[in-house]
Amino acid sequence: MTIDIRARLADVLPGIRQDLEDLVRIESVSADPARAAEVERSAEATEALFAAEGFETEIVRAFEGAPPAVIAKKAGPEGAPTVLLYAHHDVQPENDHADWDSPPFEPTERGDRLYGRGAADDKAGIAAHLGAVRIFGDDLPVNLVMFIEGEEEVGSDTLVELLNTYKDRLEADVIVIADSGNWDIGEPALTTSLRGLVRMDVGVRTLTHAVHSGMWGGLVPDSIMALSRLIASLNDDEGNLLIEGLHSGPAADVDYPEARLRAESGAAEGVQWIGTGSAVERLWTKPALSITGFDAPKVDGASNTLVPMARCRISLRVAPGDTTANAVTCLQDHLEKHVPWGATLTTTVVDTGEATQIDATGPAYDAARAAFAEAWDGTAPVDMGVGGSIPFIAEFLETFPKASVLVTGVEDPDTRAHGANEGLHLAEFEKVVLAEALLLRNLGQLDR
Repeated sequence: MTIDIRARLADVLPGIRQDLEDLVRIESVSADPARAAEVERSAEATEALFAAEGFETEIVRAFEGAPPAVIAKKAGPEGAPTVLLYAHHDVQPENDHADWDSPPFEPTERGDRLYGRGAADDKAGIAAHLGAVRIFGDDLPVNLVMFIEGEEEVGSDTLVELLNTYKDRLEADVIVIADSGNWDIGEPALTTSLRGLVRMDVGVRTLTHAVHSGMWGGLVPDSIMALSRLIASLNDDEGNLLIEGLHSGPAADVDYPEARLRAESGAAEGVQWIGTGSAVERLWTKPALSITGFDAPKVDGASNTLVPMARCRISLRVAPGDTTANAVTCLQDHLEKHVPWGATLTTTVVDTGEATQIDATGPAYDAARAAFAEAWDGTAPVDMGVGGSIPFIAEFLETFPKASVLVTGVEDPDTRAHGANEGLHLAEFEKVVLAEALLLRNLGQLDR
């Protein structure tokens, strides 16, 4: 039986939109213990959606009290490849409601977008999978496994245990991870590299107790000044990292226009870019370091006191091809060599996540590129890097080394995932659903 995929998409899209809105209304903020029941409700709602499509479903967890994930399976033709479709049903905190133009958990359409927390990241990933399923109904071209995680936004702490425990049920020839984005509106992408992450808390102590700045300033160094000098040692005047031993690599030959960089980054007027190399190299395939937290007295109410200890949090993005173990060693060595004035240095690794480099060649990737080009009316997908980190992708690659892993997504440069006014571009979402259905069709036609 030949299915008119575009016609079926038009039929199922209104229902998919409604199901997505219902999911967005569930406040499944995994970082908020007070909303643990909402995370459970989100898993139950997700399970029910796939059970209604004839899947064998189960809510699973690594141990009692762990966040809930959903596994669902439905058979296709005998001998067809097995495809695992991943998304996550938990969402980021919405933070200050005053920053939103509409209530964060009430899906609201404005212009060409549907706004709400999780409307894109990543309940739209669930909806895209559901849409592809409904297009085929009981005539699936492949065997399907759904794995919908419930703790991605808090680091996927139990994911490895889940993958190992349920490995036999999750084994697949192709894994589609719908948690990334596209290059631009109207330009699809396959994500083929992601940077890793090392977060380290760094403390510098110069005194055993606070002292008067007038009595001792000029002789005794204060910890804030010492920490500031240590931070300054990490970059040269152009902004390139000076940490020896970190890996860098080339990036795809993709133009990132200056006007678009300015608009999407939110850079203040007059701010200059840091580092050297192409924009996408600096964003995708070179290491980068930021200070994301700083402990020091507030300006309001500050006294004339030398502070005995100052502390910051370093966020080091690790280039594809490097390891977090190497990055930790290189960062630690640099800090120890450059801490000034004999100050006492303390460091604590908060967490790490490995970088990912995908060899996007072979039949599954050819099938994906053909599907994307067809869905976007002849526009071929870009092989895109991502400067941020999705460490669990490396865990999928390690657990299922024979699988072809495709990283796709519903986001675009103005999605504002994790921020206020997160929004899903509805026309692009329609293309995402179409592309996934075409991908499943193409995979089902591969030689068995």
